[in-house]
Amino acid sequence: MTNYLIVPGLGNSGPEHWQTYFQNSADNFYRIEQEEWDAPVCEEWIKNMDKKVLEFDLSTVVLVAHSLGCSTIAHWAKKYQRKIKGASLVAPSDPEASQYTFPATGFAPIPLERLNFKTIVVTSSDDIWVSLERATYFAECWGSKLINLGNAGHINVASGHSNWVEGLHLLKNLE
Repeated sequence: MTNYLIVPGLGNSGPEHWQTYFQNSADNFYRIEQEEWDAPVCEEWIKNMDKKVLEFDLSTVVLVAHSLGCSTIAHWAKKYQRKIKGASLVAPSDPEASQYTFPATGFAPIPLERLNFKTIVVTSSDDIWVSLERATYFAECWGSKLINLGNAGHINVASGHSNWVEGLHLLKNLE
């Protein structure tokens, strides 16, 4: 059985977020908790992520990230080199962009090494936190299949992605 580990971004994912919907949809979804959600330090986030990942048989782990969680996975993969089943990287934010002024430490520059597990990058053409060009570049560098949802904003509650059934179906790309 696949174990899906939810990797939220800045601020965590609230009760209406699609990540919470995924987590509540089945018993094999688990959230990776962080001590500091609002002013994250990359090194702490990847250490906590690695501890949670190691609770499972690596061949069963699929990471399900949103926003800054995508950068977290890229940093984690570079440091730990673990071979997992795969990762869904949804709406990767770009901490190198000028509009990214959040107090996040150590996430930039984003690692651009090819990830050693199967990945999809799900993006939109009008995400304010990452341009389509940058998301495409990340997908190419990471060796990911790119899925563009069109005008879907940051693929969060504000853009209407709460009970995101289609997102659950996209996980089938990682089977």
